[in-house]
Amino acid sequence: MNRELTVELAERRYPIRIGKGLLEVADSYAVAQGRRCFLLTDETVAGLHLAPVRQALALHDDDLLVLPPGELQKSWTNAEHVLDLLLSRRLPRDGLLVALGGGVIGDLGGFCAAVYQRGIDFLQIPTTLLAQVDSSVGGKTAVNHPRGKNMIGAFHQPKAVIADIDTLTTLPRRELLAGVAEVIKYGLLGDAAFIGWLEHHLEALLALDPDITAQTIEHCCAMKARIVAEDEREAVGGGVRALLNLGHTFGHAIETYTGYTEWLHGEAVATGMVMAADLSARQGWLPQADADRARMLIARAGLPVRPPPGMTADDFVDLMGHDKKVAAGKLRLVLLRALGVATLTADFAPDRLQDTLAAFTG
Repeated sequence: MNRELTVELAERRYPIRIGKGLLEVADSYAVAQGRRCFLLTDETVAGLHLAPVRQALALHDDDLLVLPPGELQKSWTNAEHVLDLLLSRRLPRDGLLVALGGGVIGDLGGFCAAVYQRGIDFLQIPTTLLAQVDSSVGGKTAVNHPRGKNMIGAFHQPKAVIADIDTLTTLPRRELLAGVAEVIKYGLLGDAAFIGWLEHHLEALLALDPDITAQTIEHCCAMKARIVAEDEREAVGGGVRALLNLGHTFGHAIETYTGYTEWLHGEAVATGMVMAADLSARQGWLPQADADRARMLIARAGLPVRPPPGMTADDFVDLMGHDKKVAAGKLRLVLLRALGVATLTADFAPDRLQDTLAAFTG
């Protein structure tokens, strides 16, 4: 049941441990041995999973910060608050910041670890499916800005990732489905066979069958580990890591439009992937049957396939203009040449993009 793989980044290589009951196992915290730690989590996760971690790390009240849950916590204001606490607690440069929670906590904690004393080590303990298959691996850290998601951040790799699948049993259904969106993303961008596997095993994954869940997390993490090893910092010219942003340009526009309060990240990415597949089909790159297949799998997973009511084509154009993949004044999108074959490109017809936006916002 328990599995381990490694993100190969020379001297920054680190393990990803996947399995049941890992929060209760002392060896999970080997990276923290003999070090002062500071833990960041949120109120929901603290009530469910903090106790074994706190005991294992021998944390006192001054050694942790518990924030309210939600995407709004991934802010510059909270980053300043965390950094102020680290300074007031005099966490040394050889200390360890522990991020216990979903993508919000992991991104915020990782960003603070990246900038505190020019960089300290941190441990990722993701407790959502989305974080276990995606955001906890690869070293992207950030806070949001009113003008755009993840616009202020740094690349900073964790020392280890502990993915305890038992934590997933406490997830609200909506959070679980949001994680499934990122799972589907891996198949669409780089593994057509995995799409077929998901079509066959989707119900088992949604029921959190232990073997299927562990297999899913391992497969996604292995794909991401290979991509990160090849292109750690998402080369501006269009490295392979940018392909992990399939659906994200449309999705981030949705999140920004809704003020980071109404849609979960995975929900926005799900709709973004449907829109990217639609544009790919309109370009003549992806057979319409394959675009439909992607949409049907996403819908079958209980995820949204259309933007929020009231969002217009002009809203998308404006908000996507702030995307980090804009280069030389041109919007670049991750689109599909086939199921399992993604490409980062600016070579799409503007009229076809407008057709897609009109179809989804009309």
